[in-house]
Amino acid sequence: MSKNLIKQGAEARVYTTPFLTRAAIAKERFRKTYRHPLLDKKLTDRRLVQEARCLVKCRNIGVDVPAVYFVDLENRTIYMEYIEGKTVNDLLADGAAITTEESDELAKKIGEALAKMHAAEMIHGDLTTSNLMIRDVNKSLAIIDFGLSFITSCSVEDKAVDLYVLEKTFLSTHPHAHHLFLTILKVYGESYNNAKSVLRKLDEGK
Repeated sequence: MSKNLIKQGAEARVYTTPFLTRAAIAKERFRKTYRHPLLDKKLTDRRLVQEARCLVKCRNIGVDVPAVYFVDLENRTIYMEYIEGKTVNDLLADGAAITTEESDELAKKIGEALAKMHAAEMIHGDLTTSNLMIRDVNKSLAIIDFGLSFITSCSVEDKAVDLYVLEKTFLSTHPHAHHLFLTILKVYGESYNNAKSVLRKLDEGK
């Protein structure tokens, strides 16, 4: 099976690869040589399963994420859908002007998706504009890279941290589009019953 490396992070390598008849992403987690092999396998297996569970749960509640094809615990790899599209990071950074209407629609999609995810007690863990994509086929907003995700127990602080990470991305990478983040928060507040406590915690942390 041919694999083409497209990204290497601190925790995993990401490849494009065929899976049966479909184009796929293979995400392979590193072995941590400083850990005992049995402990390393246990922790890695837990992370792989947790990531897959969060992806499946997101799809079940209507949040667009890559479909999980196969979890290969022996080889520390998740095979999932390859999404054709453009990241929000690239969309905001390519120099093309984004109209007010387009900006509002994008903010609506992001705010509603985050509201659904948090209402289901899921934390992404790395909410940046590089992990938000607009699909080419139907312009749906897809959230990717759930490597740090977890399911919480109504933790307001964890949800506030998710939003804080996204805000920091806008401030550092897209300062010209910070109004977009403010609209995301507005939509999030309108779409999630417990948003007030999360937004209050976000403000407290600034």
